[in-house]
Formats: sequence, C-alpha cells, structure tokens
Amino acid sequence: MSDSVLTDAVDGVLVVTLNRPDARNAINTETAVAVGAALDRLDSDSSLVSGIITGAGGTFCAGMDLKAFLAGEKPSIPGRGFAGIVEGPPAKPVIAAIEGYAIAGGFEIALACDMIVAADNARFGLPEVKRGLVAAGGGLMRLPRRIPHHVAMEWALTGDLVTAQRAHEVGLVNRLAEPGMALDAALELARAVAANGPLAVAATKRIIVEAPEWSAAETFDRQREISVPVRESEDAREGATAFKEKRAPRWRGV
Repeated sequence: MSDSVLTDAVDGVLVVTLNRPDARNAINTETAVAVGAALDRLDSDSSLVSGIITGAGGTFCAGMDLKAFLAGEKPSIPGRGFAGIVEGPPAKPVIAAIEGYAIAGGFEIALACDMIVAADNARFGLPEVKRGLVAAGGGLMRLPRRIPHHVAMEWALTGDLVTAQRAHEVGLVNRLAEPGMALDAALELARAVAANGPLAVAATKRIIVEAPEWSAAETFDRQREISVPVRESEDAREGATAFKEKRAPRWRGV
C-alpha cells in the first residue's frame, strides 16, 4: 500500500486514510490506485464488514491534485474511476468521516459513500462552476438523490461552500461530531454496522442501491434474487439460534 493512503482494520471495519496532508489530501494517480486497492481488500476480505474513508491532517480532501494533473497524471483507475471510488464504490457499506473541507472531487468521494459523519465545523462544496468547469465525478448525479432537488440545484449552480450543520439539516450528514472527533463518531457507526450479519449487510446495501433502477413489475423478483440466498445461509440460522439462546451471534459469512 502506498504511503499516500493508510489502512487499518479494527473490529470488522477497514479505515482508509487519505494521507497527503501537505496537499490537502488531493488525489493524484498514486492515491487513486491505493484507494482502489483498499476497497478491493474491503470487498474481498470476509473479516471486514464495513469501511471508513477519512483524511489526515484535519481535512478530508480538496479534490483532484491540479499539479499532478498538469504533469499528465490521471487521478482515476479503470473500474472505480476518480479517486478509486466514484464510479465503482465497494459492495460493502462505507462511511465518510469528514474534518475540514470536502470540496470538488473531495465532496464527490463523500457522496460515493453510503453514510457521512462530519465535524460540525466541516465544509462541503462543488465549486467547479466558479472555475468554468463541471463537477463530473458523480456529484451532479448523486447530490439530487441525497437531498431535495432545489437545494441540490442551489449548491451545484452557485458553487458556494455549505456548512456541516446545513448538510445535516437536509439529511446529507448522518451524524455531527465535535471537531477532531469525526473518525471516532464514524467508527461508532461502522462498528454498529459490522456487528450485524455480513451477508445481510451487503445484500441490504445492494437492494437499497439497485432498487430505484428496477421497474415496478420486477421489484420483488429482483429483491428475492438477492435476499433468498441470505435467508438460506448458515448465518441466518445462526442469527435465529443466537436470538433463541440469548447470546451474541457468531457470524461466519456463509
């Protein structure tokens, strides 16, 4: 793993830290490759149930590294896109833990995550229009799905920065934390997810993500394709047995 991205596995949670604080954790090719590798690990390691993406040095991410871009680098990888995530998020749930600024591509990384925890002094924004550019890393597609249409239009068309409190008010941020405590709050949330059956967690995320694209006629058939294998798994029997025996379940992921 590159030094530009650090990883740490704890209690079934993979913490992925963007580690370029001198560049405000901006994304270059090396960082994108390393994030993609970390998410491949999250998806392939049966001991991991959920993940967190955060930034070192008191900020989340300032987006694309413009110096690297001007030098000819591409801050994306095949299959996962910009920053190793925006076009191909992991199958397992991932939380953005945000301190400081999540702007431009940094905001788009957060939007590619399933939940957001932010310090109450954090700031979000898609300022591309202020520079005559388009936020093409998924932000314009995901933002209107996360918050009311007209609010998304205002944020995207003005390019203004948005406070964490405002983002929380409109439902974009799940939890607010004291400055410096976003990662701790995200770990609390991630551990709550990781305590559940790993097959059920992955299937639940998949249904929530995919269901809006299903037609009304196929909805329940498509859901059955995902949910029935989980219901017939050993983990499902273990969950029922643990409930009956009044003990914590021992998940095996099968």
